[in-house]
Amino acid sequence: MLNFLDWTVTILTILYALVLMAYRYWFSKLTLFKMEESISQFTRFTIIIPARNESANIKACVDSIMKQDYPLDAFEVIVMDDFSEDDTAFIVEALHHQYENVRLMRLSDYFKPGELTAFKKKAIEKAVAHAKGDWIITTDADCVVPSTWLNLYNQYILKEKPVFVAAPVMFIKTKGILNQFQVLDFLALQGITAAAVGAGKHSMSNGANLAFEKSAFIAVGGYQGVDHIASGDDMFLMHKMKQTLTKPIGYLYHPGAIVLTAAMTSWKDFIMQRIRWSSKARYYDDNSIIWVLALVYLFNFSFLIMLLVGDFSSLLIALAFKTFFELFFLDPVARFYKLKGELRYFVLYQPLHICYNIVAGFFGQIKTYTWKGRKVK
Repeated sequence: MLNFLDWTVTILTILYALVLMAYRYWFSKLTLFKMEESISQFTRFTIIIPARNESANIKACVDSIMKQDYPLDAFEVIVMDDFSEDDTAFIVEALHHQYENVRLMRLSDYFKPGELTAFKKKAIEKAVAHAKGDWIITTDADCVVPSTWLNLYNQYILKEKPVFVAAPVMFIKTKGILNQFQVLDFLALQGITAAAVGAGKHSMSNGANLAFEKSAFIAVGGYQGVDHIASGDDMFLMHKMKQTLTKPIGYLYHPGAIVLTAAMTSWKDFIMQRIRWSSKARYYDDNSIIWVLALVYLFNFSFLIMLLVGDFSSLLIALAFKTFFELFFLDPVARFYKLKGELRYFVLYQPLHICYNIVAGFFGQIKTYTWKGRKVK
């Protein structure tokens, strides 16, 4: 039994190491986008912000967008209120009086709560239908964006002529174990996204910071076919465009494009967020992602098996290899995000990282989760 387990773990460890080495190679091939000092052509953008119960965050988000080094008449902001039960809509209405190009739309003007399962997708679809811009950018209400954000998107679009652009996101760093763990975990996810998209291997992105051509959204039918899935507004749309359109998918690799977003403030919310992210995995038809996710889950699950059967020597050896190759991959990613110092805590969080991967991966496929005050399956 142990011999079979040892061989299985050895094979999983080798495959896992090869995947991380590939990601490290692809990430190292990314070229920092060169931003020009002055430009004369400006893409018209519509920034869409789906918002539910975000009264504590929405003003800071909109204020950061309005501080862009970009002509005010070349972009608009649409905040789509998703049946908020707080003062989100009231705050956005006040912001409209302060900023002429900020608009409030309400999902309740089009649907009743019981009619929907994918609230965010419908919010984006309705906002796109009323957008004046040629390009759509989505972000979340708990995000803040850098002043170079739109300028970088514009220059990248003009130079690369893509149809969809993924861009970097990072959690806002605060004190505490939970925040530190989330930053390290998210660092890996963002590094994989950048590496895979840059290499053209996976359809990966984050709805807190992505852009797509409005005409392309219409051409692929928006979220038609995936609008019954509660999450995945980012990756499913990216995959549809990658599969059906000829223009390239791009990654905006520049620190001036990093959008900062709030991390979860409780362990319960963290687990629910990760279950939500994991829940869409069973709907993927991008085989490259499916195989990688399966490998990652089986590799993490093997640690539980080794612990249960008492194979501690193999467990420690596999853990050492896991830590080494993950740090090997994360080193350049952490440098890009200026979070190199956080890696010194990485080893301490390995047991927690393994446990959460097993729990979130399992319950994401079978469990009803709660998000933004709603129960979702």
